[in-house]
Amino acid sequence: MSKKTNALRLLDAQKARYETVEYHYDADDLSVEHIAKDNGLPLARIFKTLVAKGDKNGVAVAVVPGHKNLDFKALAKASGNKKMALVPVKDIQGLTGYIRGGCSPIGMKKDYPVYLDISALDYEAIYVNAGQRGLLVGLSPEALRQATGAVVENIAE
Repeated sequence: MSKKTNALRLLDAQKARYETVEYHYDADDLSVEHIAKDNGLPLARIFKTLVAKGDKNGVAVAVVPGHKNLDFKALAKASGNKKMALVPVKDIQGLTGYIRGGCSPIGMKKDYPVYLDISALDYEAIYVNAGQRGLLVGLSPEALRQATGAVVENIAE
């Protein structure tokens, strides 16, 4: 098992139940489809972490299923913004403490508001990045919500 990440340490401190899944990180193919296929995991249960910035309330983190896209209008509405845009890749590490391809919604260096797509509630467990390239954490949507303070909203299309 790889080293403990901030995300996993936070889950341990909360005594949350989780499993880790290591995968081959391919810098040329960061797609969730690739990760799902390589690990025999259902695509709809692997959620990607997107860091966005609003015109009024700043940074917000969206957690959406890997086979769907972020609905920027829905995220803007949920977060009290008029407009949302993804932050530039070069800014991700400075804002979150994580690098692209290893960004977890859990254990960021600041407590940004987190919005989890409602489809997560369809599953006993979902997978999100564990804070390191090549490592996922599987946990219940409720454990993720408790670890991040996530608001559950319909934010994927």
